[in-house]
Amino acid sequence: MILTRGARVTGAALSAVLAVIVACWLVRDVEAAADFGQLWRYWAGFYDVRLQSMPATSATDVILFVVYVAVAVAALRTTSGASALVVAGVATLGVRLPGLWTIGNRRMESAYSDDLRSRALICAFVALAAGAAMIITAGAGRRPPADSYERTPSGPGTGAGVLAFLALCGAGAVLIAWEIRQLVRFPEIYPDWYVGGNRIAQQLTGPPPGWGTVVLALLCLVAGFSAVVRARHARPFGLVAAAMLLAGSVLGLMRIVHYDMFDHFGSLGLEVQLTLVSWIFQLLAALTALIALAVPGPVRAPGPDPWAGGPGWGPAPQPGPAAPPYPGQLPPGYGYPQGGGFGPPPPPSQPPPGW
Repeated sequence: MILTRGARVTGAALSAVLAVIVACWLVRDVEAAADFGQLWRYWAGFYDVRLQSMPATSATDVILFVVYVAVAVAALRTTSGASALVVAGVATLGVRLPGLWTIGNRRMESAYSDDLRSRALICAFVALAAGAAMIITAGAGRRPPADSYERTPSGPGTGAGVLAFLALCGAGAVLIAWEIRQLVRFPEIYPDWYVGGNRIAQQLTGPPPGWGTVVLALLCLVAGFSAVVRARHARPFGLVAAAMLLAGSVLGLMRIVHYDMFDHFGSLGLEVQLTLVSWIFQLLAALTALIALAVPGPVRAPGPDPWAGGPGWGPAPQPGPAAPPYPGQLPPGYGYPQGGGFGPPPPPSQPPPGW
């Protein structure tokens, strides 16, 4: 199934709206910080950052902006962008949904002005509506291919699917393991860690830390299992999951380099050492998944492919009159000669009656 032209335009417009919303918040933070380097250091979690006002965004917003732009372009340029619209909508719902109840809590009131929180709440509603509309558009705007040469979405190749499965599912398992460890070590911060509250710091437009980690872990696991079975939606899901995973791992690597943790690795505690190793593993897993899923798998066309033949192309044969044999199988005297070649066929071996 592919997308109709109306669905493609609608999906691109919705993705553009989401990109504009994120861009406006990013511009606001850059202007408020007066230095993008300081803003980036704040996103990375450095302790020595001094900003004039509290940023409302995180590095995840940068990744979402790139995703929205890529989805808008893909929806306009290809008819097989339904999966891209779905994963963009799912990511939007997962990231923006907690804002409905966290933007108005007491911690947000003390960190942000009423005007800023009102704008954030309006943007959260718009983003959620646009994300849901993208999913509905992807489902309602599908149609069967109009002709036998119109390409349909294809999943990753066999090797790329296995590689993406190992990388994404491994990263998802690591994220879940750290969440379990967090629950055991700091039980007093729950349930605020997942649903937000006065004991947890978070960005105005972002989800609580635990909520965001669980959303990313589930996205990685779904994308990984989809890749290993070579599902048609595996590539967009895997690329978005890897991109979001890459953002967190890059920030972790920045903290490692900034605080010279490698120079003192032996003197660090075991849990800190495991944290460093986890950041590096997630970085490698994200890059591996991005490289493995960047190249499309074997083309799936609903009809005979004009550039490659052989079994496995096109739908199963339908009952009906038998197709004429290939030229090499024609009976003597009909069609083209068995030796092949160009030009008109030879005359029949026996003239019809009356000639």
